[in-house]
Amino acid sequence: MSMKLLLIAGSARNGALSVKLRDAARAVADAAGAQTSVLDLRALALPLYDGDIEAAQGVPAAAGTLRDAIREHDAIVIVTPEYNGFPTPLVINAFDWLSRLKDGIAATTDKPVALLSSSPGALGGLRALNVLRQYLQMAFQMLVVPQQQAVSKAHEAFAADGTLADAKGAAMLTGVINAVLKLAAQRRR
Repeated sequence: MSMKLLLIAGSARNGALSVKLRDAARAVADAAGAQTSVLDLRALALPLYDGDIEAAQGVPAAAGTLRDAIREHDAIVIVTPEYNGFPTPLVINAFDWLSRLKDGIAATTDKPVALLSSSPGALGGLRALNVLRQYLQMAFQMLVVPQQQAVSKAHEAFAADGTLADAKGAAMLTGVINAVLKLAAQRRR
């Protein structure tokens, strides 16, 4: 049985580099035989987390959509750009709402996840990866694979077919995807 892999991009703007990297990662996972799905965080339309909203209206149903998607997959890949050294508010806000569900953390506990970042800058979003790794491991008890990739100069990194143009970068992406799929397979046994 093939692994079910959920891919999430941390930016939803038109032409987002994280979407391009997510799609490149999806192609690698598809080639490895995984069943892949994409979750659009913007489509969840979650309001900015606010305890007053939660007290007055409860947790938005879309947080349950995120929880259910995580539950239904063996592993996750999150691709984030870097905003001032941090993951995007879109990613953090979605997971903040998820944490407010009674069973939100149960859905993430011991779930394998791989992290990728993309940035036009020289570090490729590396600082955001380190923050996101700590956030997911500590607050959500996720199993973040050690392999990760920060694609620098991402506005120049993709070939016309959507793959990473650099052979070393493409091999690194394959390594990250293979690592999370391997961990998911081990967890399934």
